[in-house]
Amino acid sequence: MFQTIVNAFKIKEVRRKILITIALLFVYRLGCHIPVPGIDVNGLGLDNMDFLQLMSAVSGGALQQATFLAMGIGPYINASIIIQLLTVGIPALERLSKQGEEGRRKINAYTRILTLILAIAQAVGILLVFGGGEQPLVHPEMLFGAEGFAKVMSYVVLVIIYTAGAAFTMWLGERITDYGVSNGISLLIFAGILSTAGTAILGVIKGLFVAETLASSAWTLFGFVIATIVIFGAIVCVHEAERKIPVQYAKQVKGRKMYGGQSTHILIKVNATGVMPLIFSFSILSMPDLIINLVGGSSDNWWTNYMGMGSWLYAVVLCVFILFFSYFYNQIQFNPDDISKSIQGNGGFIPGTGPGKPTADYLKRVSNRITLFGAIYLAILALVPSLIFKAIGGQGLMNVFSATGLLIIVSVALEFDQALQSQIMMKNYKGFLK
Repeated sequence: MFQTIVNAFKIKEVRRKILITIALLFVYRLGCHIPVPGIDVNGLGLDNMDFLQLMSAVSGGALQQATFLAMGIGPYINASIIIQLLTVGIPALERLSKQGEEGRRKINAYTRILTLILAIAQAVGILLVFGGGEQPLVHPEMLFGAEGFAKVMSYVVLVIIYTAGAAFTMWLGERITDYGVSNGISLLIFAGILSTAGTAILGVIKGLFVAETLASSAWTLFGFVIATIVIFGAIVCVHEAERKIPVQYAKQVKGRKMYGGQSTHILIKVNATGVMPLIFSFSILSMPDLIINLVGGSSDNWWTNYMGMGSWLYAVVLCVFILFFSYFYNQIQFNPDDISKSIQGNGGFIPGTGPGKPTADYLKRVSNRITLFGAIYLAILALVPSLIFKAIGGQGLMNVFSATGLLIIVSVALEFDQALQSQIMMKNYKGFLK
């Protein structure tokens, strides 16, 4: 990957795209440090809010500091997932998705509108959490006033500020995609996680210079490096694993020319669903905890006691949800019937399998088996790394290097490397043609 970056900087156009990407990421990180008036960040704590802790880690700690870009790219991701799911269930959206570039533009417009709606709802929820409790962290008197209509207007202004921050983050991600390298939304999440990780690691390194914490910090840092290398290696191995199903195309004579006779493969990745089952599962299990905090419930409640992170019941339910959403999301992405019709329509067949329904049944059976293995892999990844980092020590490391964070880091790094290689290859082809 480092050699790819070196080669990319030697090409002027690719170097320009990399610099644009870095500049836009710098703007994003700068926005994560712009304070918002009316909020006391010194008393802000997310210790009992698992869902907000995850959001804060993805946003690079911006939510912990309640800054302008506190919500990060979360509303856009949720809107994209919802639109993608609705595309399967609503025929009108399904027809739009098959209308090429024009259909994609309309779906993107719907996604942006839904992003703003979710951003408003999420901003209201966050302000209710911060403004509740015995010591509220929202101080409307710093804006228009703390009584009556003035208080309402203060909250409205704060909602507008956070919604504008979410819209600006979405805009930055789209500009990176258009003018930079790789997917901008993924890179914003990647930058946020790495920023949070850097802060957590820096805190451990500082402990090496304090006599009282020297031994514990040294053990934490050493264990963290070893565990990270092993876990990243395991993730990359499974992430790149795939099943190749051979497809043979029969020879066809049309006029004086012969077509076909070629062989190719259908590639089914072991972890084709990526991080989506984890995001769905964590979001659903964290939602009751978020609702309890919204209504001002006590931190000592039955949900936290029996279904809090770290309990055995939480682990069991999490694994069941991951298994369910892995199959659910795989059904959305992989359609054996459509693939079978496409193969048959082009004169192809899978050796040892009849055309039509037998091919569809075979593809479905192989896909279900691979999906089961991928779901088990995700379930192990959701539990083991957190336990390892918890044993090593350092709550900050455990929050950052969760299953979702680890998968995102590896996936985005590999995606960025492939995008750079594609840019270099396109430039070489252009030079050859000239």
